[in-house]
Amino acid sequence: MGNSALKAHLETAQKTGVFQLTGKGLAEFPEDLQKLASNLRTIDLSNNKIELLPPLIGKFCFLKSLALNNNKLTALPEELCKLKKLETLHLNGNHLRQLPAAFGQLSALKNLSLSGNQLRTVPTQLCGLRHLDVVDLSKNQIQNVPDTVGELQAIELNLNQNQISQISVQISHCPRLKVLRLEENCLELSMLPQSILSDSQISLLAVEGNLFEIKKLRELEGYDKYMERFTATKKKFA
Repeated sequence: MGNSALKAHLETAQKTGVFQLTGKGLAEFPEDLQKLASNLRTIDLSNNKIELLPPLIGKFCFLKSLALNNNKLTALPEELCKLKKLETLHLNGNHLRQLPAAFGQLSALKNLSLSGNQLRTVPTQLCGLRHLDVVDLSKNQIQNVPDTVGELQAIELNLNQNQISQISVQISHCPRLKVLRLEENCLELSMLPQSILSDSQISLLAVEGNLFEIKKLRELEGYDKYMERFTATKKKFA
């Protein structure tokens, strides 16, 4: 991609606050973007070949939305965690194994997508994020859901297509969790905490494609209580 094309994109971005350059085969984050650090609200560099997000990302202090889906990122810099206004972060289809230690400092974050990476557990850093609405961790290599999950503030948690065989009973204590997606994992029915049904806020539990028949779920104690929440929610949105 030529310099003149990049320049044109930068000029547009200066006026709109949006920099979008997708599917151009970019191998690195355009350094010239830092000239617009105080202008930009949205950056979308999805479907490129970027391997590294440079520390200068920390300068984009007004950024609300960052998308780098389908790149080649293997790690994220700690400087990313300085983005106190960031509400949406989409990093699907990369090679991420973990999140920066300070990730919990992204205090405005509402929507986080990390589908199709190489995470092996639900990152504990997510529990510090008070405004999280939707977390997508589908298509990773997660094998269990640890006790810390009980502090997660998200409304929806997508764990479809992982390798989960164990879930902490603490998941029933998530104060705002309404939608829990666990389709296509390795769960035996005995490993699904019954308190999810009898004693949680969860009103949509998706568990198709595990190691049990769905009709067996209906025989569990607490299923009636779950169905009451499910029906009430359905009526609310009907």
